[in-house]
Formats: sequence, structure tokens, C-alpha cells
Amino acid sequence: MKKPFILCCITLLAIAPAYFSQGKPAKAGKSAANESTITDLEKSAWEAYKNKQADAFKALMSKDYYGVYAEGVKTLDGELADMAKSDLRDYSFSDIKVVFPHPKMAVMTYKAKLQATADGKDISGTYNSGSVWVQQGGKWVGAFHTEVKTQ
Repeated sequence: MKKPFILCCITLLAIAPAYFSQGKPAKAGKSAANESTITDLEKSAWEAYKNKQADAFKALMSKDYYGVYAEGVKTLDGELADMAKSDLRDYSFSDIKVVFPHPKMAVMTYKAKLQATADGKDISGTYNSGSVWVQQGGKWVGAFHTEVKTQ
């Protein structure tokens, strides 16, 4: 349980300086996007994954994307490979929070309740999830995602 958290922190610390060094600081109450924009992007990524739309999912993610899970760290190619072996039947989000530590960076945390199988095993349940979205070339893309099943 501590290892994924540590990996998550290390990844965030590694990518944060690149995004904090760009652009002007955000004015109070202003950001390049709002909470609903980021939430809609996250839901679009889940829908693409659920429907096995690899091209749509890939278009939403940074080429430098990483995911951290109990089974290990995945690149975008790893996520796409797992998509083919997964069956996400249903999902819902709750307790959504989005913050903008920088105008070109959004951090989203939420609970995801899902009905799914991976490699033929039932992985249904509630997961504490987090994603980092960054603005690259004027477009918001997913740079990082993690989730851990609740106890």
C-alpha cells in the first residue's frame, strides 16, 4: 500500500517543476479550465477505456503519460494493452475534487465505483483515484493516473 503512494508522490514531484516553471501564476479565481472541464475529460477517458476506443483514449493522454497501480507503473502503451484485456461494464464517480496548482495543471481526486474484470478476474469495487491533467499545446491531456481499491 505504501509503495504505490510513494511512487505517486515521486512522479508528481518529478513532473511538477516542468509545469510550475511555465506561464504566469494564476489569478485568484481564474484558471485555464474549470472543474467541469477536467471532470468531463476524465469521464471521456473512462468512456473511451470502457468502449475499448484506443485511439480516443490515446488522444486524451500525454505521450509521456504514466499510471501507478498496485501491480506496477504503466506507460500509455501499457494502459492500451490492458484495455484489450479488461471489461469495464459500469462506473460512477463521487467525492470529486479538482484543484489547479498552476494554470496549466489540474489535479483531480475522486472515488470510482466500478463493475469490471481484468485478465478474467473480478476487480469490481470502490477505488480512491487521482489524475493529473496538464495543458500542452493549448490542449488538456492526461499525464498521470493512480487508483487503489478501498479496504
